[in-house]
Amino acid sequence: MISRPMRRFGGRLCRDRAGLAMIEFALSAPIVLVIGCYGTELANLALVNMRVSQIALNLADNASRVGAYSNLATQQLREVDVNDILQAARYQGTGINLTTNGRITISSLENVAQSYDTAPVQRIHWQRCIGVKSGAGYDSTYGITATSNVATGTTYQPNAGVDTDTSGNDNSTSHPGSLAPNGMGDAGAQVTAPGGAGVMFVEINYLTKPLFGTWLTTPQRVHYIASFVVRDRRDYTQIYNPVASPTTQRATCDRYGA
Repeated sequence: MISRPMRRFGGRLCRDRAGLAMIEFALSAPIVLVIGCYGTELANLALVNMRVSQIALNLADNASRVGAYSNLATQQLREVDVNDILQAARYQGTGINLTTNGRITISSLENVAQSYDTAPVQRIHWQRCIGVKSGAGYDSTYGITATSNVATGTTYQPNAGVDTDTSGNDNSTSHPGSLAPNGMGDAGAQVTAPGGAGVMFVEINYLTKPLFGTWLTTPQRVHYIASFVVRDRRDYTQIYNPVASPTTQRATCDRYGA
């Protein structure tokens, strides 16, 4: 038998609505939180895609412009110039740790007749890289330059397109790079260099880092390419590294660092 005071208390409790909003909030808060976090993750992923795309475009644009004019009114592209534009890309990507979580590759796709050619051919003359990530999906997807005058190699050769002779002679013709008869890019959408000129082809592969861990989204590889035709009258004989003005360490693609 329930006592009268207990019955009164039970009646008041049933009629009490003071905590209704709190209970509803407690039940709906986890759902709202998950939806909000997932929306934030999607917005962040869209922002990262935009930033990587813009960095690729800026880098290709900068690579098509830089260089030092020689006495022959042609522009010599130097290792220090390439390092400068790679450094700019690294600074642009600082907010997303681009070079720590990704890989940047610049390729010089050229269609210029050199002394070892009977006619102009599409070739990847040299490549330069920056970034820690390595392996499939991060190293160049569209061709690896070699020192032999053959189709794109399977092993990267850092001496392609450079002069390695320390005696004062120029042996850059011994390092012609790799043939790329179909250009560079995805099948059916390859980029080719115009006759007598070159294209700076940039590829960026980056592994995203979710804001809230992996319980909502998993890390994704972001992939973007960009290309610009070289703007000036460039000397395509080699990528220069003069001793006096100034010599610098080459950012070759056998090196992995941020």
